[in-house]
Amino acid sequence: MSEIAILVVEDEPEVRDAVVRDLAPFAHHFRIEAAEDVADARAVLQELAEQRVPVGLILCDHLLPGTLGTDFLVELHAGEATRATRKVLLTGQAGLDDTVRAINEAGLDYYIAKPWTPDGLQEAVRHELTEFVLGGDFDVLGYVVVLDGPRLVAAAADRDWEGRRI
Repeated sequence: MSEIAILVVEDEPEVRDAVVRDLAPFAHHFRIEAAEDVADARAVLQELAEQRVPVGLILCDHLLPGTLGTDFLVELHAGEATRATRKVLLTGQAGLDDTVRAINEAGLDYYIAKPWTPDGLQEAVRHELTEFVLGGDFDVLGYVVVLDGPRLVAAAADRDWEGRRI
């Protein structure tokens, strides 16, 4: 099974820790990384790229030091390496204009309002990671127990033994 990363970008340590804690059910199948700001996130993304680890999901706060999360997501959507990455805005601060921009220009896949519930966050993450795995050449059966199992099993019929779509 190929390693896939989840990146959490959140400047408040308590909130970042809570998100990472709520992602615990995914930790055995996905590499969970955390960044406190955009500069830190760029460094993590560079390291993952050097290690050839795809980023399946970015959970990004909107109000970050020095920039807006929506601006960062627009930047990532423009990059070839992160265009397919599922993008989730996790915030209580984004206004309608920023949210619409994130959807239209950053390919925003999901919006989670703070405060969130662990179950709600995990449901959104499960859905978005299922979409990412189905959209790539991954061994979908390796993710059946943690993602949307029925969808992945159905998709396995259309893949070769290495997980590539046929």
